[in-house]
Amino acid sequence: MSAQRQRIDGATAFLLHARPFSETSLVLEVFARDHGRVAILARGARRPRSALRTVLLGFQPLELAWFGGGEVKTMARAEWLGGLPLLMGKGLLLGYYLNELLLKLLPREDAHPALFDGYAGALAALAHGATEPAELRRFEKSLLRELGYGLALDRIAGSGAPVRADGVYAYQPERGVVQAREADGVSPSLTFAGKTLLDLAADDYGDPRTLAESKLLMRQLIAHYLDGQPLQSRRVFMELQEL
Repeated sequence: MSAQRQRIDGATAFLLHARPFSETSLVLEVFARDHGRVAILARGARRPRSALRTVLLGFQPLELAWFGGGEVKTMARAEWLGGLPLLMGKGLLLGYYLNELLLKLLPREDAHPALFDGYAGALAALAHGATEPAELRRFEKSLLRELGYGLALDRIAGSGAPVRADGVYAYQPERGVVQAREADGVSPSLTFAGKTLLDLAADDYGDPRTLAESKLLMRQLIAHYLDGQPLQSRRVFMELQEL
């Protein structure tokens, strides 16, 4: 079958972003469980009476069909699967943060079923009122792991010695955990308690210090892999907090 005639049907997906294309159409960025991040042209989706206007909802599970072999596919069908309450308030802002991470870090057409399931689980938690930082940390860890940047948090880089709960460490993106005294030029604010690293490895966020330091560590790592790309969702969230 030629690339131009390839067709995908029955793909479970979430809409990450939509931008106008011509006066009547949209280009969608979707995250599909078995196909990864895909760009799709939705013809006529901007028309006032288009049925797609009530289907193409953010943070809601969709079933999509598309065809084409180029970088931008063409939508053949879209159905709303339902089952999730709409995100509101802080949960909505956090949802935009998750979407922006996927848009900026996830390569196109690279399937990550485990990450998709983690994303769906995070949306479900947000939709049911969970806005705890723990949900974000779990998703961020899953994203980095799926991209090949899995965190080695319980062993010291090089020696393989175990991280001690009472120790003080730094985390270098290309190496892993190092003794704080070995991290040249590391600010004291970017050192972490050993217990924080062990808690983060175990997804245990019951300690307030773990919550605070794990946020700092994940922000440092994500900024590194974004390579200077700003996160608009974070800026908006900070501005709202200031207000």
